[in-house]
Amino acid sequence: MKLTSRLGLCLLATALLAACGTPGPPLPPSLELARPVTDLKATRKGNKVYLAWSVPSETTDKHNIKHPGTTEVCSNIGSPVRECGTPLAKLPFQKPAETKKPAAKIQASYVAEVPATMQSANPTASAFYAVNVLNSYGKSAGLSNQVQLPLAPTLPPPSNFREQLTAEGVRLSWEPVSPPTISGIRFAYRVYRREQGSNKDAVAGEVPVGSEPTLLDQSFEWEKTYDYRATVVTVVSPENRAPENRGEQQVEGEDTPAASVVAHDVFPPAIPSGLQAVFSGPGQKPFIDLVWAPNTEPDLAGYNVYRHQPGTQPVKINSEPVKAPAFRDSAVVSGHDYFYFVSAIDMRGNESEPSTEATETVP
Repeated sequence: MKLTSRLGLCLLATALLAACGTPGPPLPPSLELARPVTDLKATRKGNKVYLAWSVPSETTDKHNIKHPGTTEVCSNIGSPVRECGTPLAKLPFQKPAETKKPAAKIQASYVAEVPATMQSANPTASAFYAVNVLNSYGKSAGLSNQVQLPLAPTLPPPSNFREQLTAEGVRLSWEPVSPPTISGIRFAYRVYRREQGSNKDAVAGEVPVGSEPTLLDQSFEWEKTYDYRATVVTVVSPENRAPENRGEQQVEGEDTPAASVVAHDVFPPAIPSGLQAVFSGPGQKPFIDLVWAPNTEPDLAGYNVYRHQPGTQPVKINSEPVKAPAFRDSAVVSGHDYFYFVSAIDMRGNESEPSTEATETVP
């Protein structure tokens, strides 16, 4: 073998041996960029915007965050946030505790203000909000998901909010408010009901501003205690918003103080009307049929039937509430006059006043 060939083989073998002991190319260092927030939520009440989100616990390359920076709260009017620019706030990062077990996500929050000047200058526009999680070098992997809220002006709560329990339901009333006239915006009173001991609200009803400031709530349950409150809601019509943001938007003002109601039913049903008594008996055992106009209360349990003869006290002659507005009295005797009246009772035992009497003679 020629010298040059042997020299080439030696050099090749040397290179192969050197390669076996040399590590591969180094991996790039972690950029330490927190994963962007994906669950940002926002609600507006009056002039305040309440933002909430879950604090990320990992970087974009799935490592635990070791070099956190601050979290910027970003906003823009009229269109989505492109870049944070001057943030509304810079919040310290809430670093989750290191644990082997999966830990519950840490929740962060921030309350932003909507100045009155901004509302009056942009009554049909929207504000967009996002958060931007930075590392200790001031870098981020991008903005969070964005939320959109109307900038429409809100009104103070109505004054003298009061309640009255009636047989028909809970009557809520208040003093009217005077709203501004803004094209594409309307206002309505919204009344909430909450059972005491619960944390859930139900809308008892809505009344347009400009209508009579009163509402009758009939959707509650008797024998429970409720707190009522009212607010004025601002509604922005879809045609007055940008094409990409079409859809009705609402924002509520502040609430009235709560008005409490103990819904104890002490209200009897209406007095039955139209009572008639008709004798039947020729050729058979005599009886008197009673009929009257039906009551329409939803909690009606039935009727009681009372009878007496001249000079005697009325006696109830039914053992159970009569379900239908009719009754047959077979315990009658020939040659006697009978006087009848009926009353209505509800499911809680409240009984109406007696109806007008009807009389019939058994020949």
